[in-house]
Amino acid sequence: MTDLTGRTALITGGASGIGAACARELAARGALVTVADVDDVGAKALAGGIGGKAWAVDLLDVSALEGLQLEVDILVNNAGVQSIAPIVEFPPDKFRTLLTLMVEVPFLLIRAALPHMYRQKFGRIINISSVHGIRASEFKVAYVTAKHGLEGLSKVTALEGAPHQVTSNCVNPGYVRTPLVTKQIAAQAQAHGIPEDEVVAEILLKESAIKRLVEPEEVAALVGWLASPAAGMVTGASYTMDGGWSAR
Repeated sequence: MTDLTGRTALITGGASGIGAACARELAARGALVTVADVDDVGAKALAGGIGGKAWAVDLLDVSALEGLQLEVDILVNNAGVQSIAPIVEFPPDKFRTLLTLMVEVPFLLIRAALPHMYRQKFGRIINISSVHGIRASEFKVAYVTAKHGLEGLSKVTALEGAPHQVTSNCVNPGYVRTPLVTKQIAAQAQAHGIPEDEVVAEILLKESAIKRLVEPEEVAALVGWLASPAAGMVTGASYTMDGGWSAR
């Protein structure tokens, strides 16, 4: 595939998990990919393997992003974290951190990228949301709130970008086989006092019609298509990849 030859892409949280799979997918399609991650070593290792660039960045330092100007054609907002606790026990600082990383940071990066995209009359904003962008689960107040906020940001971006041939969409996977989910399984097991395999079967996949985790490469394949010329009329959408969870 060479449909992205000559295009540049930036992927946040790109050193592992979904981000790494997206980096490999877009590079395979011909894009020059910048892997942005707080993990400097991981970002450089991946970038070196795909002929891309690494950007070691602490995205939570939002003041450093306010004056940023990005000359990228494709922006994949993927960076995220999870924290699980009942609302009454949820630390306010942790709530703010999740909203900063998964709502404010994408806003700032979109803001930084749009002028270049507008000038060249091409742009792809792809936001890695979640089934939790359209559904809720107990004990995930910050994550669910942030992903719902990201959905709104994506739709406004779609409307404003449309006259400039800039699209904005969300990808909404269920539980993906990533380090983030592995940690979540362990946390849920501790919270509920049950084995980890039971967490997967009885909690994570309870609402899913297809009883398996999503693979990072499956998410990346959809991201690759959304970034391609073939998806020029697709904007303001949220693509579920949740094994039928949201069909209930």
